[in-house]
Amino acid sequence: MARAVSNTTKIWNTATAGTLGFLMFFPILWILILAFKTEEDAIRAPLQVLFGSGWTMESFAAVQARSDYFRHFMNSVIISVGSTFLGLLIAIPAAWAMAFVPAKRTKDVLMWMLSTKMLPPVGVLIPIYLIFRDLGLLDTRIGLTFVLMMINLPIIIWMLYTYFKEIPGEILEAARMDGASLKEEIIYVLTPMAIPGMASTVLLCIILAWNEAFWTLNLTAAKAAPLTAFIASYSSPEGLFYAKLSAASIMAIAPILIMGWFSQKQLVRGLTFGAVK
Repeated sequence: MARAVSNTTKIWNTATAGTLGFLMFFPILWILILAFKTEEDAIRAPLQVLFGSGWTMESFAAVQARSDYFRHFMNSVIISVGSTFLGLLIAIPAAWAMAFVPAKRTKDVLMWMLSTKMLPPVGVLIPIYLIFRDLGLLDTRIGLTFVLMMINLPIIIWMLYTYFKEIPGEILEAARMDGASLKEEIIYVLTPMAIPGMASTVLLCIILAWNEAFWTLNLTAAKAAPLTAFIASYSSPEGLFYAKLSAASIMAIAPILIMGWFSQKQLVRGLTFGAVK
């Protein structure tokens, strides 16, 4: 029998959750406010920013006039979606092997892959930069796609592994008895059953790749620069242009925020079904 919860507890929990949600969202709200202010207003005291003057779109117009937003946007789309797609091509067979044909060191391999996420990126920046320079991959979409795929690959494998472990092995055995090959088993039996988990994995990895700043700033200059570099271009030695920087930030995060908002149910459902457990 479920334990009864008093009205006071419900009110307290609601107020606490609302306060935490507001504190987490407040930085984005403040950036949104600054984006609609002039540079003179953006550097004023907070109350003067809110109530001291009107609203304007001139920062957005200045950002679009100075930078080609849509080129950066397309770079972000191609790099984030491409790295996620390549990661899935590698992770699905790897997760299948670890989930259904485990070896003695499978757990150790999984822990080793996850431990690579603890490595500071700056620790491998110089060798990767030199490799990219020698291969002609600097400031290219292909190079960034490959790097982001490798960065997110441990997460993709771990998440798919947990989803695949929840699928009964008897179903795959029945498919083999019906004459299904290994390729058909993965494509026509395993993959459709893991669609919710794969969808949440895709969404999470796209978000991670979209927000990646360290590698995009160090391995690109102009041609393949995504929206993270688009934002950083408004931090210059001459100073911080808060209104324009805020406008550029809103333009960069708006697509991923909209995608996350409409796909939050699928993301939470997939994470709850597998990875968090």
